[in-house]
Amino acid sequence: MDAQQIGKGKFVVPIGPQHPALKEPGHFEFTVDGEIVTGASVRLGYVHRGIEKGAENRNYTQAMYLMERVCGICSHVHATAFALGTEKLAGITAPPRAQAIRSLVGELERIHSHLLWLGVAAHEGGFDTLFMYSWRDREVVMDLLEGLTGNRVNYSVNVIGGVKVDVDDAQRDAILKGVDFLEERTHHYIKIITTDETLLGRTVGVGVMTKEQAIELGAIGPTGRASGLERDVRVDAPYAGYKDFPVRLVTDEAGDLQARFVVRMKELLESYRLIREILDHLPTGDLTVRAPRRIPAGETVSRVEAPRGELFYYIKSNGTDMPERVKIRTPSLCNWASVINLAPGYKLADMPMILSGIDPCFSCNDRLIKVNDRSVSQVWTWEDLRQHGIEYYR
Repeated sequence: MDAQQIGKGKFVVPIGPQHPALKEPGHFEFTVDGEIVTGASVRLGYVHRGIEKGAENRNYTQAMYLMERVCGICSHVHATAFALGTEKLAGITAPPRAQAIRSLVGELERIHSHLLWLGVAAHEGGFDTLFMYSWRDREVVMDLLEGLTGNRVNYSVNVIGGVKVDVDDAQRDAILKGVDFLEERTHHYIKIITTDETLLGRTVGVGVMTKEQAIELGAIGPTGRASGLERDVRVDAPYAGYKDFPVRLVTDEAGDLQARFVVRMKELLESYRLIREILDHLPTGDLTVRAPRRIPAGETVSRVEAPRGELFYYIKSNGTDMPERVKIRTPSLCNWASVINLAPGYKLADMPMILSGIDPCFSCNDRLIKVNDRSVSQVWTWEDLRQHGIEYYR
């Protein structure tokens, strides 16, 4: 699409949803005065898949594996959030060994996610060598997850009432060896992102968000912690194995893109420590407890810390073997506001880096409809949509 001129030297530059530089479909409009961005807007909703609605037509076990498909990078944490919420409704608690294994796989998944993000962010900044190296090292953790669970993407570790995979001595040794290698590589990456002149020029002082702005905009996860926001569900409301294996919070005060790099790399070091701690003190005992087929009627919320930030699940049961309602609020949805609000004042060439700085996932938060009608001034409700014959799906 061509830019629309709105004045001398001022244009509206549309990007997406079909664009060779974007890995997922999202439509952005940047108002620019020369090279400087003066306004920004985002339109999501291009990859809506109806997963929440689909859960209402499946039993709890089927729905949990459906939730793993919300996001391929953080599939385990989605299944964990759903399992924890369902177990709360059922009045059961998974055994300590199962809870520890949930956290173990969760930290391996966090390593996978952060290394993937490092490569994508480096690529957006034109640093393709770092992209290739980080994705090469990412294969190490993917192989570890495959050896432990049998899968490289959707791990299917959880069941309602526990887990279905165990850690034997051979797997333990393989994980520890892989963690030792990745820790060495992570120290190398920290050196690169804090000394490489080209990367520093693209990250230092770019996309700065203060702690006050992070609070006002509702930033979460590494994006918020890079601005000094001390929020992490693993610390604030420990779940699964984090009650027995506490997390040390990682924050930074700079609030710029470099701080978001540093926080994620230091979180990798914390994940390595946690993994060793869990493997050294893995509780003995069963992997599961018996769960009822029909979940008692009620409603609950479940909060976990996904690699991108707080993941929030609302689950409502009507007493059958199928959930009546499942509502998912993903971290990307919370962090979009920071991109739109931070964009003005920076160059158009900075936008890919500012966007990648929140580690966005389009498909995991796309559950919306936007209606443009110049004749209607008020916001449309779902009833308004129905009256105008517009079909919608949760």
